[in-house]
Amino acid sequence: MTGASGTTRPRRALVAAAALALAAPLTLAASGDAGATGVVWASSIRTIVFARYDAATPVEDLYAVAPFGGSPTRLTYTPAVSDVMPSWSPDGKRVAFLRYGSDGAIDGIWTMNSGGGDLKAVPGTAGASDPAWSPDGTRIAYSKPVGAEREIYVADTDGTPTTRLTHTAEDEYHPTWSPDGGYLAYSRADASGHSRLMKIRLSTLEQTPVTLAGSQDWTPDWSRGGQIVFSRVDSTGFAHLHVVRPDGGGTHRITSARANDRSPSWSPDGRRLVFTRGGTDDADPEHLFVVRADGTGLFQLTKTDSHDLEADWRP
Repeated sequence: MTGASGTTRPRRALVAAAALALAAPLTLAASGDAGATGVVWASSIRTIVFARYDAATPVEDLYAVAPFGGSPTRLTYTPAVSDVMPSWSPDGKRVAFLRYGSDGAIDGIWTMNSGGGDLKAVPGTAGASDPAWSPDGTRIAYSKPVGAEREIYVADTDGTPTTRLTHTAEDEYHPTWSPDGGYLAYSRADASGHSRLMKIRLSTLEQTPVTLAGSQDWTPDWSRGGQIVFSRVDSTGFAHLHVVRPDGGGTHRITSARANDRSPSWSPDGRRLVFTRGGTDDADPEHLFVVRADGTGLFQLTKTDSHDLEADWRP
């Protein structure tokens, strides 16, 4: 399967869904900030859900891990099915995700409870990807093919009614909601392979650019505090994390390693980010890292030889 950023990801196979129990949201009673290790943090600690591809199996399943590390808990495992692109509901009780078969066909969006059980398909989402739960928990935005392009849709969690938001000759990916639910930001990719961030006002469907044309900007995530983090392939040739205001101002870089940093997700308090870091070769393992929003306190969250992707931090 090829990711929207143009990178071929090692997803081809069997994968997953049978319920394994996961504990309720982790909360550490201690206060303070222990820095890079993250062992003692000031606010409630919430689990991170992510997709893991194991080339030795090969399968791709959803897992959950505490943000200070430890052994991940597998949430899904069903042969011949892959579960990817997880997105927490705002109350932290359910996860939306993309499910697709071993032949590469995309089956659509499903939801499950936080422990991996009570799986439900979202009707009308065949071919969809990039699910994103609305702040009020009633709707899911997603990207879906229309002819040769992909467009942004939104539907109630039961799949109805389905509303198409964008009508362009380009590809729209990665919708993310504003904190008030009035806007979506997303990636728009053109035929040249460039991608910029856009936003759309849901009440009028007015679309405005957030970042410049000719960029390589992907996988935005909108914080409760109003900042948008995203992955940008910059002049170094590597993908780094950047932050921008919704009006397009104040863009600054957070990471700068000679590595590819993708799919960032904000912590509930907006103080940290979890993201995937990989090398320049698709065969290289990809791991989850956590970093403070100012770029300090980086630490590695997962350390296996697998590919750990598309993390989402529990609200």
